[in-house]
Amino acid sequence: MTRSRPSTAPAATAPPPGLERLGLPWWAWPPGLFAGALVGVEANMGLPAVPFWIPYVIVMPLAVVVLWWLGRMRVGVGPGPDGEREFWAGPAHIPTRFIGRTDVVRGEDKRMALGPQLDPAAHVLLRPWVAPAVRLEITDPDDPTPYWVVSTRRPDRLLAAIRGEH
Repeated sequence: MTRSRPSTAPAATAPPPGLERLGLPWWAWPPGLFAGALVGVEANMGLPAVPFWIPYVIVMPLAVVVLWWLGRMRVGVGPGPDGEREFWAGPAHIPTRFIGRTDVVRGEDKRMALGPQLDPAAHVLLRPWVAPAVRLEITDPDDPTPYWVVSTRRPDRLLAAIRGEH
């Protein structure tokens, strides 16, 4: 029985290296670090008995970790824990043989796919700073997930990899 949800096994859900990383664009880092510095200023003003530099030493590394965490997800096709070709979206993965129809969703189609047409049982891995996404129908009869909607910067290359057309 295949499930397209992440499992709780730590080693079995690590995505293989070489997948597309949905990292934050460079222009998102300065506002994120500025927001961290602003929180440091607020903490500094609210805690006058604490030396002025301590809030910054705590908050700025925390801001870097949050920005890194936001861009850590990887998507793509790679080997699964048993060696079979699998589609990975973050920690979730499914063998490519269980992927049916596929399509690229952009613009208004993406808004509809994530809004009025969204099935609550669908698996969604969305990054707002990545414009295109793919919708993948799941054909496994034992899997309650009807489809996945996953952000990707290179949807045509990803769909070719799913079909095995490297």
